[in-house]
Amino acid sequence: MTELTRIKGPMAAPASGRDPQSMVILLHGYGSNGADLMGLVPYWRASLPDTVFMAPNAPETCPGAPGGYQWWSLTDLGRESRAAGVRQAAPLVNAFIDMHRTAYDLPNSKVALVGFSQGTMMALHVGPRRSEALAGIVGYSGMLADAEALQTELKTKPPLLLIHGDADQMVPFAAMGQAEVECERLGFEVNTYVARGLGHSIDEAGLRLGGDFLARVLGAAG
Repeated sequence: MTELTRIKGPMAAPASGRDPQSMVILLHGYGSNGADLMGLVPYWRASLPDTVFMAPNAPETCPGAPGGYQWWSLTDLGRESRAAGVRQAAPLVNAFIDMHRTAYDLPNSKVALVGFSQGTMMALHVGPRRSEALAGIVGYSGMLADAEALQTELKTKPPLLLIHGDADQMVPFAAMGQAEVECERLGFEVNTYVARGLGHSIDEAGLRLGGDFLARVLGAAG
C-alpha cells in the first residue's frame, strides 16, 4: 500500500481563502513535473475562486530529463506498451484523487482532471473507469492510450474537452479525432478545439476554453 502514497506535488489553495468547494488535479506530460503544469493555475483561479489545484509528480523519474518525471517509460511507443503503462500508473492516480477528495470532503462530482500529453492519457484512462463520475476532464495534446478496452471497462462518462494543435509533432493531431469518435460512440459529451498552427503546447485560446469548461462542470461562477 505504500506505493499508493508515492505521488505528490505542489498545490494552490482556493483564491477565496475559503474551504475548497471543488478540486482540479493536473497531470503533467512525459519528462515534466507538477510545478510546470501549475503554471496554468493563474489563468483559471479568478473563475474558480473556491477550487484547490493540485499537480502530483508522476511516480518515476524520467531518464535524460533532470527534475522530470514519467507516468511510464516511452522506450516502446506501441499500443500495448501504452495500455500497460496507464494500467500500471492508474492505481496511484486513483489513490491520489481519493486521498485528497476525502481530506476536503468533496464528492467525485466536484473533482476535475486536466492532463497534458502523457497526463491526458492518464486522465482519459482513469476518469471513465471510476465508479462515480468526475465533474469533467480537459485533455491537452493527448490520446486514448487503451481505446480498445474502454468499451468493456467503462463505468462513468464525465464530460470531456479535448484540445490539440494541428502541428503537433509529438502526439499526432489525428489522435484527438480518434478519441472524439470513440468517446462520442460510447455516449460521452465531447467538446474539441483545434489549435491551428500549434505544436505540442497550449495556446491562449486553449487556456481560455479550459477555464470556461472547468467553471461550467464544477459549477463555479465566471
